[in-house]
Amino acid sequence: MIQSIFLQAQPGGGSMSMLLMFGGMFVIMYFFMIRPQQKKAKQEKQFQHELKRGDQVVTTAGIHGKINEIYDDAVIIETGAGKIKFEKAAISREMTASRYTSPKAVEETK
Repeated sequence: MIQSIFLQAQPGGGSMSMLLMFGGMFVIMYFFMIRPQQKKAKQEKQFQHELKRGDQVVTTAGIHGKINEIYDDAVIIETGAGKIKFEKAAISREMTASRYTSPKAVEETK
């Protein structure tokens, strides 16, 4: 059985095609997996840098609140239960009306 598998292998010339196949697989993995993750990480870092006092936010734990104070690596969020300190990385998204409503709806409220 094993002897028949070795006899079916290509003699010598298969190493170049194997190298091209592995190179192609790496390129595909880069464009479908690694690059989108890097892009998302860059967007998250930009979002955390742009946080400002008064923004309505939601944490990764699902806590809704308004940013009261901002430090280098942390924020203090005012919730219905009081003020809580979170790492900036724990802020998952912003919930301000201007970000999630259409421009037409904003004009109608004026």
